[in-house]
Amino acid sequence: MVSDNTDWSYADAEEETLTRIAWYYYNDGLTQGEIGEKLGLSRIKVSRLLESGRRTGIIQVRINSRHQGCLEYEQRLQDRWGLREVRVVPHLEDGDLSERLGQAAAQFLMQRLRPDDLLAVGWGATVSHTIQRLGHMANERNVSLVSLTGGVATYVDGMRTANWGSSVHLVPAPLVVSDQNVASALMAEPGIAVVLEMALNAAYQLVGIGELNADSTVVRSGYITPGEVEPLRRKGAVGDILCQFFDDNGDALDLPLHQRVVGARLNALSSSENVIAAAGGLSKVRAIQSALKGKYVDILITDEKTAEKLLEEN
Repeated sequence: MVSDNTDWSYADAEEETLTRIAWYYYNDGLTQGEIGEKLGLSRIKVSRLLESGRRTGIIQVRINSRHQGCLEYEQRLQDRWGLREVRVVPHLEDGDLSERLGQAAAQFLMQRLRPDDLLAVGWGATVSHTIQRLGHMANERNVSLVSLTGGVATYVDGMRTANWGSSVHLVPAPLVVSDQNVASALMAEPGIAVVLEMALNAAYQLVGIGELNADSTVVRSGYITPGEVEPLRRKGAVGDILCQFFDDNGDALDLPLHQRVVGARLNALSSSENVIAAAGGLSKVRAIQSALKGKYVDILITDEKTAEKLLEEN
């Protein structure tokens, strides 16, 4: 409730309109056209506001069904891999899986994060999609954000889309630097060391899991070249978390690249108790499986097809 008319803003008016639209649409069952006539808006405007509400988290849809969320897969994955919690999104032939997993991760965090909590995030497309959907909730609950690695741009892009207004603590450095001595010096800087300590002690740590191929995020982002993929595979690498590679058993590899990464180390991450991994897709099954073997993950958010593969005997 706004107590002073001078505080009323365009954003407040827009949110009030969105609230009315959401109620009419989801509670009263009115069509978008009917809502538009009722409020003097075009159907396109109504549609855009509904999409904006879903994207920012103002609107959260809850479906009560014993089949929803692939509950059987969730329980079996918990039992199979010793996970504390699992969320499985239904298979959808079309659509951006990274975006859908980001939405699922955001919904999970909206249910878990409390006022004044601190959320630590890694880098990557799925994490960025999650950040984009958490802005409204973060501002409402004063949830702060802290990065687990350098690479400021990937975090800023997500926060800009989300209009994230709460406190933000970023590692002021690139994700990968050219020389390990530079990385060591940066990691020793008090300002960076404090941020990484905050990240590892946050309420939750959200990370992605990357596969190792020519299309993987680490390659597309330029942190390794396509020509380095096969040599890394020969050394046993199957996937990465926070740009640090591990083998089939989930053991972190001893690679020169790791010494040039500015960010939390995998062994330190595995000591945290609320690490959420949001990752899916058949190309990532081996990497996810290995990350689960390495005990880096406490909470998994994935898709139905990936869940099926993760439950197969190996």
